[in-house]
Amino acid sequence: MCIIDKEFSFKPIASTGFAVMSCLGKLYNRYLFFYLMSPTFDNYANASENARGATYPAINDDRLYRAIVPVPPLQEQHRIVDKIEEILPYIDQYDKAYTKLETFNKKFPEDMKKSILQMAMQGKLVEQRSEEGTADELYEQIVAEKAQLIKDGKIKKEKPLPEITEDEIPFEIPSSWIWVRWGELSFSIQYGYNAPALSEGHYRMVRISDIQDNKVLWETVPYCKIEDKEVATYLLEKNDILFARTGGTVGKSFLVKDVPYEAVYAGYLIRTRYNSERLAPEYLKFFMESQLYWQQLRNGTIATAQPNCNGQTLAKMMIPIPPFEEQKRIIAKIEELLPYCDQLIK
Repeated sequence: MCIIDKEFSFKPIASTGFAVMSCLGKLYNRYLFFYLMSPTFDNYANASENARGATYPAINDDRLYRAIVPVPPLQEQHRIVDKIEEILPYIDQYDKAYTKLETFNKKFPEDMKKSILQMAMQGKLVEQRSEEGTADELYEQIVAEKAQLIKDGKIKKEKPLPEITEDEIPFEIPSSWIWVRWGELSFSIQYGYNAPALSEGHYRMVRISDIQDNKVLWETVPYCKIEDKEVATYLLEKNDILFARTGGTVGKSFLVKDVPYEAVYAGYLIRTRYNSERLAPEYLKFFMESQLYWQQLRNGTIATAQPNCNGQTLAKMMIPIPPFEEQKRIIAKIEELLPYCDQLIK
């Protein structure tokens, strides 16, 4: 809809999709223009008895010309138009402000969650307590335990990971914390098992698609055939963390809290295992939801048609580790605060 209020050097014509209206002396064209933009006329034009046609509903000339128009005196029409044109810029400003506010409101809950997790990773969410010891002591215990497991032949010895340099450290952490690489903490980083999905069997095989909203949809999990000698390598246990290594879900993680069936995990997943009595599982999971984790993942992701990430990327990731008791207090504080983010979303 528009008003032609200037002279042309040529004679313009309108296509059949337009109705051309000319106002006589007692009707101000800008008043009619604003009326035709009003909800009153819009409701009339779009009423089922007026707007005909399934694909392109349209009002015909007869129905259009039957529309009733309230017509005040000519001078009042001009005053009405003047007032509308005075107010419209404020409406435009309000619309921009409202759109900006809506965008902010939609982003705020997620931004708030990111801030909570960032504070947690920086040691700013809870206070430090000297009686809880240091992460250095915790790390020494983990290293000693891993060395014993390697000696006993229960886990494999891995290639040494590069030391963390000052340039790599993204932010300061409390003096009782330490920076370590994920691979130094984990007992294993194991790729999943590749086998055809079966409708029946003994061992179930958890796939990426079976994990939704941090839950395994066990009713969708198929079975698979696996040799007895391979079961121990791939069998899921409580507190395992699964990590999607390819596709649109690359980097998404899942903390296994219970395993109601004997189950292994599929090839597009990586499992990491650690001592849950020294490293709180939920703390590791929250790290894998933090910006620090995602930034490192992006840096290590291979950019192809199907983005993918390997176990080495996870092993090399730096993670800030607090003492064990502080890990638990951080978890409690995050779990106290995150519901507020969910409420904001709702």
